[in-house]
Amino acid sequence: MTLPFDHIPSTTPDGAEPTPGPTPNNHRRSLLKIGLSSWLVPALGSSALVTACGSDDDASIPVAGPALAPAPAASAPISSFGLVVLPDTQFYSRYATAETGNQFAKRYGSTPYLAQTQWIAANAKALKIPFVIHVGDIVDQVGKPQQWQIADTAMKVLEDNAVPYSVLAGNHDVQDESVSDDVRDLSDEPYLQWFGTSRAQKQATFGARDPSGFHEYHVFSAEGQRFLVLSLSWNASNDGINWARDVLQSHPTLPTILVNHQLIAIANDAVQPLEVDYGLMLWNRLIKSNDQIFMTINGHFHGSARLTKTNEFGNAVEEMVVDYQMAYQGGNGLLRYYEMDLSNNQIRALSFSPWVKQKPVETLNEFDKLMLTDANNQFTIAMDFAKRFAGFAPNFKAATPSSTALTVAASTAILAGYKGVDAAASKPATGPNDFPKVAETLAHWRFFGGTVGSAVADGAVIADASGSNNSLKRGALNAPNGNTALVDDLLWSSDHHRLSSAPGCVQFRNAAGPRLSYFLTDAAAAINSATFTTGYTVEAFIKLDKNWTASQNAWMNIMTRAGRRGNLPGFAGGLPQSPPLQFAISNLKEVQWEVIPEQATPRSSRTNWSGEILLDTWLHVAVVNNPVAKETTMYVEGAPILRNAIDSLGLATLNLVWTIGGGYWDGGGPGGGFLGSIGEIRIAAKPLPPAQWLTARAT
Repeated sequence: MTLPFDHIPSTTPDGAEPTPGPTPNNHRRSLLKIGLSSWLVPALGSSALVTACGSDDDASIPVAGPALAPAPAASAPISSFGLVVLPDTQFYSRYATAETGNQFAKRYGSTPYLAQTQWIAANAKALKIPFVIHVGDIVDQVGKPQQWQIADTAMKVLEDNAVPYSVLAGNHDVQDESVSDDVRDLSDEPYLQWFGTSRAQKQATFGARDPSGFHEYHVFSAEGQRFLVLSLSWNASNDGINWARDVLQSHPTLPTILVNHQLIAIANDAVQPLEVDYGLMLWNRLIKSNDQIFMTINGHFHGSARLTKTNEFGNAVEEMVVDYQMAYQGGNGLLRYYEMDLSNNQIRALSFSPWVKQKPVETLNEFDKLMLTDANNQFTIAMDFAKRFAGFAPNFKAATPSSTALTVAASTAILAGYKGVDAAASKPATGPNDFPKVAETLAHWRFFGGTVGSAVADGAVIADASGSNNSLKRGALNAPNGNTALVDDLLWSSDHHRLSSAPGCVQFRNAAGPRLSYFLTDAAAAINSATFTTGYTVEAFIKLDKNWTASQNAWMNIMTRAGRRGNLPGFAGGLPQSPPLQFAISNLKEVQWEVIPEQATPRSSRTNWSGEILLDTWLHVAVVNNPVAKETTMYVEGAPILRNAIDSLGLATLNLVWTIGGGYWDGGGPGGGFLGSIGEIRIAAKPLPPAQWLTARAT
């Protein structure tokens, strides 16, 4: 599974994200899924390195390309050094603020961004790290000073410990991502106020910034050689690119790493690299004609991939994307470490999380993996440095060996003493009634019972298994006006989640457009008026169809509560056209739980967002509202997601119907038909622990 795109900075209350409608910034679509259950933790020994600064579903598909080559013997002296990459830190900055309830510190007593920079500072000498690279999207919402303060505090750790770094502005770090640096109001850009030229100048490696202040270069020394890091911020103008060319021409003998927020992406298979227009533009205008650029690094697209291209000189350029923000806990503190082994002519990459080591043991689960070992996250690239650089740096050579393999030392250090947590034992149901019964259940809809492969009849009833008499009925094929649904757009199936006791599901085949098949509660159903001020737990088994696309199926609805939220008494803002409750799938394949609470200050929307989820994969989603803490937490396959709602109790209602498979907008509807399968939905009027979820057994 995945818990894991970026969202456009929102002006709505925290947790509220872009709403149904056009899909702005669609080019930012998330393309990679990180299979959390496949993160393997090898057993390694102890190390003298600092291992925890500040603290006394399926197997991954191999990427095409070179596998991880054997590292040199741990005792063999070599000439090498390390570089660290900080992938997009936006969620670390956002959800460590008081405004969002500091969701990290509340649960773990520490925060991932600070843990990353503390670890780097503590291990910079032992792991020979002369430089750190940030790929942009420092914050999630450019106009929120608290998020910049979190980033400021984290990066100051590097400054205070004399560890130089480069930084750039991602699309979330600029006021208007649609414009380039040459037309921005430089006096109104928080990035320039928090990470301006005067701050960068204090670093020993700093070279210069362009006139806009958004692009910079650094020169660092390692193993007797000098290297250039050229960082270009989001949407570089012609002037910015020309400035970068001038930097290269002014340093003609320096091997160069180009850093940009977006350059390559990841294909729909979640493994292979994918070239995008902006990256191809940079290739054609900057990279291919400058032999010095031997390596590029970018973020923006979620996950990790790599691509080797050949420049005009017949030499390889290694392009790599690394961004973990849609993984568990917004990335779970993962960073990338590269060892430049000049003796063995290799670039070795490790991806690991120093933050996981800091978490209290009782908070750990099977998703807390220290190191990613799939081929897109741990790999070796063969590079004969002297030969590769001969055209512009003929005197380049390895220094006298002075250390042993740094990747071996880093692996040993980060994994020392950490055993991890095995996935909790789970048992399939022994029969259709093998699940915990909960007295406070107001509705339990189980979508099975018809002849497999046949259509769900027009007007068919789905009984309420809770006995509360809140049954569902299939909506009319010709309603609302213009609906072109067919009776076989809803099919009975024997497919189901492995932990669901319901031996089947209903498949929704609303491919696109006006086709809409859905279920409704009766207008007089008691659940229509329920406000859930004692808290609630909503569970659903869902599977998105393999043919889902953002262009055709964005903002499709799992379940909604009818009506126009702007008509609620005391409504205080946040898209009045939307319904009071929307359980949906965003244009980025995220699960969205957006509601107007019965009790909240102000009475406006509160939203939980999962990371990107997989297609054609059954998932159990649980949304739990705690009436004491007034917090709502979403769990996907049992793992708590990061972006949860605070100051939220109960569910506001207009005393209208609940709808499964369709939604509402501005009083019209239903619309936004679901494409995929739904097995069960259960709604209980209290917060339930995992032992009482539908994934547990009756015994």
